[in-house]
Amino acid sequence: MKLYRVLQSQGFGSRKGCIALARAGSVAVNGLPCDDPEAEVDPAGLELTLDGVTWPYREKAYVLMHKPAGYECSHHPSHHSSVFSLLPLLLLQRGVQCVGRLDQDTTGLLLFSDDGQFIHRMTTPKKGVAKVYRAVCADPVSDAMLEALRSGVQLNDEPAPIAALACEKLDASTLRLTLAEGKYHQVKRMIAATGNRVDSLHREAVGGYALPADLPPGAWRWLETDDLKQLEQSWPSAMS
Repeated sequence: MKLYRVLQSQGFGSRKGCIALARAGSVAVNGLPCDDPEAEVDPAGLELTLDGVTWPYREKAYVLMHKPAGYECSHHPSHHSSVFSLLPLLLLQRGVQCVGRLDQDTTGLLLFSDDGQFIHRMTTPKKGVAKVYRAVCADPVSDAMLEALRSGVQLNDEPAPIAALACEKLDASTLRLTLAEGKYHQVKRMIAATGNRVDSLHREAVGGYALPADLPPGAWRWLETDDLKQLEQSWPSAMS
């Protein structure tokens, strides 16, 4: 591929902007300066450096964020900052989108990608990708509440009761809830249907992949091949 096309595919800017970057001597290819935008480069194992920052070539972007509270999963937030403000410009220019959404006050694992098929596989209810949440409730968690969540609770505007895939009590007011759907405010609505209320909510895992313990709130990282395999462990049919 020509250098300027590679730069453009990785979010370095428009065609015209990427040509200008190369001609200005701002780009290094595998550590070596290259000012020819028409130079042919091999994407395999390619590393591009701009302003001292190295970016490995990635045909598709798969990104994980530890979402902090107070951020909306929207490019045009209404009352809070956008989660996209926490990502570098190169990812934004690639057009990455949230893979599902978390409420502004919900923290935890949030995925981004520019791969439309991946986003569809991860979010369509037909695939039943498991999402694991830790909820701190306003009132103590009772055995009756756990049983209701496991057997199914009726939500407004839903034709039938919705049950958790799994539900366990962690302490007096905290539970871990595993869901197959991703309906609007689902965890909060399900817990409200039992007569309790969510004080704080954190997503711990999606599919077979758990939020890394060493990733602080507001930080992001690339998902590598092994990470994607973990995501796929609980939904193998999604890749068929």
